[in-house]
Amino acid sequence: MSTNRPELAFVGFGEAAQAIAAGLRTDDPGLAMSAFDIKTNGAEAAAKRADYAAANVTAADTVAAATGGADLVFSLVTADEAESAAEEASRTPFNGAFYLDGNSCAPDAKRRAAQHVTAAGGRYVDMAIMAPIHPARHKTPCLLSGPDAPCVQAITTTLGMNTTVAGAEIGDASTRKMIRSIMIKGLEALTLECFLAARTAGIEGDILASLESSFPGFDWARRAPYMMERSLTHGLRRAAEMREVAQTQADLGLDPLMATATAARQHQIGALQLDAAAICTDDPGALADAILAALDAAPT
Repeated sequence: MSTNRPELAFVGFGEAAQAIAAGLRTDDPGLAMSAFDIKTNGAEAAAKRADYAAANVTAADTVAAATGGADLVFSLVTADEAESAAEEASRTPFNGAFYLDGNSCAPDAKRRAAQHVTAAGGRYVDMAIMAPIHPARHKTPCLLSGPDAPCVQAITTTLGMNTTVAGAEIGDASTRKMIRSIMIKGLEALTLECFLAARTAGIEGDILASLESSFPGFDWARRAPYMMERSLTHGLRRAAEMREVAQTQADLGLDPLMATATAARQHQIGALQLDAAAICTDDPGALADAILAALDAAPT
């Protein structure tokens, strides 16, 4: 394998994979990249193939077609599909390829996925994406862990990625991701609950002013609608991640009260399937109105 020009494959081609692929393509237009997403073979096939074309990656009809011959395989599916994605990918020999599992899973889930990959001749690396994927795309900070993390860190750095080795054990990276998410995704859920209540009471302006006074410089007027929009757009995915966070806490012997509640709120808002782009997403009041109306109309 050439560390200067490895062949890449993506298993799962949603927001994170598309952003990474687009960033890599900007830096190196000649980089060989292929991708497979489960939506390729469903009702959303046309839209997914448009995603492949927009990112200038080779479309694959199966996981095996995407990963065959790849040097680096990025697994970027939803948290609840990560283990099955690793199992599916492992039905084709890896021949020493690196499998970068960037899914938001509990450490034990990463270790189970690693067993499938190593049994098929792959080299598994636990990867944790530690910040929003936009605007930095492939330069978004990522942690790597596992025996092969230093080698992958060297390769990905050559590709322009911002990767750091978090430890020698699979799970070292994901533990940091999971525990951080208690705060990040929990803050989103709290913001939603706060502003839905504030809008219902007709005092959202007062609440914004009070929060900004208590946390000067946080810029609640900008951050509140952003966090609300994130849950609208990605609530189901965030709920799956928070269930993994809760499992991580349980494995540590802790009661995941807040993580469990966050998963429930994120799932509730994501399940509304509202088009955030059609709402004034810089206005927390408009977002709250749309969410409250959808909640009222939702079946009980």
